[in-house]
Amino acid sequence: MSSTSVELTEFKGLQAIQLNTTNAFAVFVPSLGANVVRFRDNERKIDVFRYSETADIKDIDSQRFLWGCQCLYLANRFRDGVLRTSDAVYQLPINEPQMNNFIHGFVHARSHKIKSYGIIKETDRAFAETEYIYDKSDEFYKYFPVDFIFNVRIELGDRKGSPRLKYTMKITNISAKKLPISLCTHTAISAPFVDGSKGEDVRLLVPIAEHLQLDESRWLPDGRPNIPLNEHDKLYSTGKCCPVLHYINNNMYKLAKPEVDVNRVIVTDISTGRKIINSLGNEYKFSIIWNDGGFKGYFCPEPMTAQIDAPNLDIPASESGYKEISPNEEFSVSQWFYTE
Repeated sequence: MSSTSVELTEFKGLQAIQLNTTNAFAVFVPSLGANVVRFRDNERKIDVFRYSETADIKDIDSQRFLWGCQCLYLANRFRDGVLRTSDAVYQLPINEPQMNNFIHGFVHARSHKIKSYGIIKETDRAFAETEYIYDKSDEFYKYFPVDFIFNVRIELGDRKGSPRLKYTMKITNISAKKLPISLCTHTAISAPFVDGSKGEDVRLLVPIAEHLQLDESRWLPDGRPNIPLNEHDKLYSTGKCCPVLHYINNNMYKLAKPEVDVNRVIVTDISTGRKIINSLGNEYKFSIIWNDGGFKGYFCPEPMTAQIDAPNLDIPASESGYKEISPNEEFSVSQWFYTE
């Protein structure tokens, strides 16, 4: 008899959907921007994402992308709030005033609606899907009048004894204009992530190929070419980087071409050998790594489909990752989290 199940529940007073397998569960909160606020492997005693029983919901709500796995549309920064597409120029509001940038978009700040949830019988996986319809009823529409539908779907199942969570974002253009594509998940990974372990025992591997140079006064590309990996960068590519207990701020990289099928970000607890593996769909071309000062018990290896300020850069789309979709087209990107 299957132990896979899905149920409506609550998370700190908000409606949530909980997906369960034999030894793991995931909690999905639509009203928090379709955030997976918790993914727990009970057998291995692993909390994948930053989580706190005592955290106040007001604090989580005000800083959504610092908890769980959070979708971002129009990631990351746009210089002076300008967004240039092939058929329009949009002036977005400045929400990072100290740098005069627009950052992180707005989809994560919206309350998404439950579209469906249940069990996929053929694969014995639980699933839940949310939807946000963006149109003129949104207050942001005066800055960006391009209608779209944004769906987030998660699936949880067991594979070879390991719980596996699939996270998919899909955006559909329902306007008459071109829709820019720049998607990211702000993945706040717990460090330590194994019960009873220490942050100093966490190691991070990110399969990076080139270092993208940024202007550190505004954290924007400054026109300098990408450079080979330096000794610090190679700590990521070799899996030797401790991603906490020191300051990491906007380390931006182009991902390597996958050796097999997809790139894998691997987080290891060297005291127990336990691992978190995040397999990235091939639409993810870049990664930015950040740890909020380094001493808050989490870090963010954020996969991005396009680099910072991509639509405004004077480089080919094949290098920036930027793309647009036409009316009635859709774009989706997935990643998978599992434990060992």
